[in-house]
Amino acid sequence: MRDRFAIFGAKSQEWLVGLLLIVPAFLALLFLRVIPAGIAVWESLHQRSFFNPDEKMFVGLDNFVFLFTTSPTFLKSMLVTLVFVTVTVAVQTVVALMLALLFTQRGWGMSFWRTLVFLPITIPVAVSAVVWGTAMRGDGIINAALERIGIPAQPFLASSDQALWSVVIIASWIGVGYWMVFLIAGLRDIPDDVKDAAALDGAGPLRTFFSITLPLLKRPLAFVVVANTVANFLQFVPAAILTQGGPENSTRFVMYEIYTQAYVQGDVSLADAQIVLVLIVLLAIVALQFRLLRSKE
Repeated sequence: MRDRFAIFGAKSQEWLVGLLLIVPAFLALLFLRVIPAGIAVWESLHQRSFFNPDEKMFVGLDNFVFLFTTSPTFLKSMLVTLVFVTVTVAVQTVVALMLALLFTQRGWGMSFWRTLVFLPITIPVAVSAVVWGTAMRGDGIINAALERIGIPAQPFLASSDQALWSVVIIASWIGVGYWMVFLIAGLRDIPDDVKDAAALDGAGPLRTFFSITLPLLKRPLAFVVVANTVANFLQFVPAAILTQGGPENSTRFVMYEIYTQAYVQGDVSLADAQIVLVLIVLLAIVALQFRLLRSKE
């Protein structure tokens, strides 16, 4: 009987310790994610101004109807964001994978180069944006270098044709090193015995990569793609600092659109409706990515 009570007490203690460990994360999720999302849904059904917060009126789905039928910028901002996310995630993932493959090889100074590539993520995004904005000016260092080799100066951030791709370059430079770290960890988890066996069977580097490395790297790659998609979908700083959504709304990302609606135009309820739609789109994209990645396993 005593042994039974001792076992029960030990299990209860383990359960209590586990509960205490999970409570902080649960509370953080509740107060920083679930409750704000619920408030956004509720506020999106009302009409309220940032400048007159006491005046509030229930309007149902009118804000959502306005966004899809009347708003001159919301659908454009969603399209711009989707294009930006698609290109940036592809560029960052491919470059991060190439760098991870390179930096897991044995060689002199690999730790130094890994640190150098990772360094941009340690710099505040606002600082990186200002530095890149200065470099991409008409009289900046990049155009000076281009003119030295006979290429005319480019209006990187001042042209509606080039501004979005310039922001893609900036975002990729910032994020590549961060995602590279996860892929390096994934590559180091692949057993050397598997690669050695493939080499004994006569498999070359390309065959080994596509037949062994890539399949065994699917889980880290899945994480990188999904997390990278969410991070870039919520991109705000480069558009706010460098282009203010221009020129001609070519860099008007959805987060900048929400900021403008809430704090410039003062329509808080419309901004909340946009937040709700962004959450729905993100959940749909992430669910689709997980489904596609799982179906390939």
